[in-house]
Amino acid sequence: MTTSQRTRLSIDGGQTGIRLRLTDQSGVLTEAEGPGVLTDRPVIDQLADMAVALAKESGTRIDELAAGTSGLTPATADPDGLLVRTAAIGVRRVALAHDSITGYLAANGMEPGVMLAVGTGVVVLALSESRVAKVDGWGSLLGDAGSGYWIGRAGLDAALRAFDGRSAPTPLQGIAEARFGPLDELYMTLQADPKRVSVIASFCRDVVDAAQAGDEIADGIVTAAAAELAHSAASALARVGWEEGEPARVGVVGALATKAALMPERLTTALARRAPGATLARPLGLPLDGVQSLLDVSPSHPLSPFIAVAEASPSTR
Repeated sequence: MTTSQRTRLSIDGGQTGIRLRLTDQSGVLTEAEGPGVLTDRPVIDQLADMAVALAKESGTRIDELAAGTSGLTPATADPDGLLVRTAAIGVRRVALAHDSITGYLAANGMEPGVMLAVGTGVVVLALSESRVAKVDGWGSLLGDAGSGYWIGRAGLDAALRAFDGRSAPTPLQGIAEARFGPLDELYMTLQADPKRVSVIASFCRDVVDAAQAGDEIADGIVTAAAAELAHSAASALARVGWEEGEPARVGVVGALATKAALMPERLTTALARRAPGATLARPLGLPLDGVQSLLDVSPSHPLSPFIAVAEASPSTR
């Protein structure tokens, strides 16, 4: 199937999973999902491979490509390279951004505020009329405080402490055994798994469920995660000139913060302590909506310098 209308492929690349959306002027043509971005491998290559595969599968020429992804640093943001890699499927215009930028656009649109993107990892972005500040997003080894990985790892740590007799008993021990097998083999199993970050993050759901069921240790982990997120939000807001007591929209994206019943409650409480005046709000759109709008951000907008854009010359179109 082909179309004469301009098509845009939007890729939302997270560590746990990838979502793709192909659109034209009439609306959504197709959506797809795939395994998460591997941040220890070249991100541009992975994005190009996804785009080429979708174009071949759908039989559709792709004119524009917008991507927001984890693991994208200023040094690896290479829109020209992505343009070359996808020219054969028709791509003539590319926009690349870290998923903190696309998450912000999904959470708050173009307006000032702060965004909490809470999934396997976590990143926080604050925006004023003229300034932008990013907090955390440092990955599972060095940061991502309050993320799904952070909670999952803390839950497994609690299970192993209970197994050792170093802490009070917790249902997390039995839950971890049921999920992963003997706990005295767990560390070797996870170290050998190339997807260990997402596997550990998957235990977050069990921790939240245990907290909702009344386990004090699990509840403490969730509460501590909310405190970390509120701390990061307050820090980001302060860096763009916000002062305590001033109103600020805290837009949240990511399943952990929007769907886990306890987290919005804990976040509201933590924000009241850390950032008086800031108010938790549901996102204005989905992460893919934020990605899709990357190529529509005005060059004068404060977020524009954080979006890497490349366009084919008229002679190659």
